[in-house]
Amino acid sequence: MKNRVVITGVGLVTPVGVGVEESWEAICAGKSGIGPITRFDTSEFKTKIAAEVKGFDPLDFMDKKDAKRTQPYIAYAVAAAKMAMEDAALAIDDANGGRVGVSSGCGLGGLFLLETEAQKLDRSGPKRISPFFIPTIIGNMAPGMISIVTGAKGPNLSMATACAAGTHAVGEAFKIVQNGAAEAMIAGGVEAVISPCCIAGFNAMKALSTRNDDPQKASRPFDRDRDGFVVGEGSGMLILETLEGARARGAKIYAEILGYGMSGDAFHMASPPPEAEGAARCMQMALDDAELAPEKIEYINAHGTSTALNDASETSAIKKVFGDHATSLMISSTKSMTGHLLGGAGGIEAVFTALALSTGVIPPTINLENPAEGCDLDYVPNVARKKDISAAMTNSFGFGGTNAVLIMGRPV
Repeated sequence: MKNRVVITGVGLVTPVGVGVEESWEAICAGKSGIGPITRFDTSEFKTKIAAEVKGFDPLDFMDKKDAKRTQPYIAYAVAAAKMAMEDAALAIDDANGGRVGVSSGCGLGGLFLLETEAQKLDRSGPKRISPFFIPTIIGNMAPGMISIVTGAKGPNLSMATACAAGTHAVGEAFKIVQNGAAEAMIAGGVEAVISPCCIAGFNAMKALSTRNDDPQKASRPFDRDRDGFVVGEGSGMLILETLEGARARGAKIYAEILGYGMSGDAFHMASPPPEAEGAARCMQMALDDAELAPEKIEYINAHGTSTALNDASETSAIKKVFGDHATSLMISSTKSMTGHLLGGAGGIEAVFTALALSTGVIPPTINLENPAEGCDLDYVPNVARKKDISAAMTNSFGFGGTNAVLIMGRPV
């Protein structure tokens, strides 16, 4: 018999706030976290904007020694995990440590350090390379450090499935708890790669918005005048545990995870296949896993990147899966406010989906003024909507044609 799995704690470090309350209030108010890049000189770059985390102090979450040698993506993940643990009132000790694990998604890890250390190697030779270089650029150091600081000794996983990584991490953690391999999991995603190579690389692909003179309106999913996505950073972490265990300790419950789908396009490095077959199949797999009819889903937190290919493709996939019910769905892209956190996107968007279920507030898609051709569904434009819902879906699709979908519901 499979365990029912619920979310009992959440933590957020986002471009719109540090902490769940600050971030969620900003999201519901339609506030953008996008502005000029402050991390490096952008004078030679086509894109000069990003969604940076602001006001984050690693010393609020770790001691001075650790903070000094910890890369931002690790610090964000540890901070979000600690918030989620505190929110869930979940204590880890010798008695249960081996039954609590960590699963985290990350696309590029410590890219900024990789760039600076490579420059140091070229300039000053191999003896100048930091001994912390290798341990702090690898993506799995985020779940590794979460394990170290929390004492979670159960399954420890790192997903590197591009923009689907955070959702895959939560989905795999769901299955681990559902199948009894752990009693609880700390799960989510993180990214912090607002760096010269990242921006230059995406500019070379012509993937980023260049609306530098109006950054807060640069991320505009499903809008006719969108011109690319905006890179974001941060982390979202959730505590997943068995419903039985949560009830036994009197934990509050945000949502229940009902289903998980994952698929591959087998088509192209960066473009979706015709009619979004892979994304549609992934959504259907999640519905099948949840044993839910499409009509039961009321809200979708869309991948919604603000790129021409994704927005039209995702809309097509939703129509294919949901049929006539597609026009009754509420759909929104919170990337319109946070930018695209790449491997971390699925983490914060899983938290937002759980909060939509628990608070009865559907976040908006801001900057949606003129829907693009083929984007003709209800994207909750510009203003949040008060609506109690019973079931929701969150989508993530990554380069290489990797797809992940989660379905959540209010526990009954």
